[in-house]
Amino acid sequence: MNLDEKFTYMATGKTYNDLDPILVAERKQSTKLTNELNQETDPVKKEQLIRHLFGSAGLQPDINPNFRCEFGRNIHVGDYFYANYDAVILDGAKVTIGNRVLFGPKVGLYTSNHSFDAHEREIGGCIAKPITIGNRCWLAANVTVLPGVTIGDDVIIGAGSVVTHDIPNNVVAAGNPCRILRKITDTDKTGFVGKDFI
Repeated sequence: MNLDEKFTYMATGKTYNDLDPILVAERKQSTKLTNELNQETDPVKKEQLIRHLFGSAGLQPDINPNFRCEFGRNIHVGDYFYANYDAVILDGAKVTIGNRVLFGPKVGLYTSNHSFDAHEREIGGCIAKPITIGNRCWLAANVTVLPGVTIGDDVIIGAGSVVTHDIPNNVVAAGNPCRILRKITDTDKTGFVGKDFI
């Protein structure tokens, strides 16, 4: 199997060999590219590196160091994606992130799980499930999103949360495991309009 065929197989949710030499080589390439990205300070060159690393990216993606991903090519971000310091995206399966999504420091998205059986785990058994994050979401510091989770639009995930299941649109959710605390309503508006405020 070539790399594209391996990723197609991994997307089925069946157990794959995480120690496959082709996947190991692709991880090394991703590490090389993220090293370059983390050292780059020129915004234009940073954006070029992000576009080279990711499967796709919308307008003006912005990522602070030290960003890490497993492969990169399975990551798809919308317009104005921002990741604060030390974000990690392990993209054994597809990661889809909407428009205007903000990541606080040390946010981690993990699509893969090692096999539960000790022998299968030892010889490289893994299973990957996709992660989807909707538009205009904010994942605060140290949020962890586990395999197979979908987060809806306009969601806030509180700091330190571990998201183990789907979260619907327009809510504040937090905790370990993450649970819905409340809806976001008009009472959350402060009147802020940007240019008129310091």
